[in-house]
Amino acid sequence: MGDDYARGQRDGVRLALAVLEAEEAKWAVLLGESRSWRTNRTREVRHKTLQVAQTRVQTLLNRLSPKGAIAEVDSELVAALEKAGL
Repeated sequence: MGDDYARGQRDGVRLALAVLEAEEAKWAVLLGESRSWRTNRTREVRHKTLQVAQTRVQTLLNRLSPKGAIAEVDSELVAALEKAGL
């Protein structure tokens, strides 16, 4: 349960990070596009919220990752992204 469970946790966090990155990219394109200042302000707040969430999820992923296992993390990341279809 230990190693497989930890790998599953990291895969889930990586998936969440990928989703946040996609949403952040979507909102980045829309910044300043509206004639309404309220809409633009709402988009800026959403964009900043997604950036903060990405940072927090990345911090969590760093805490869950084994120390000194960079190559293993890269292979896990590639496998998780392929599994998610990203």
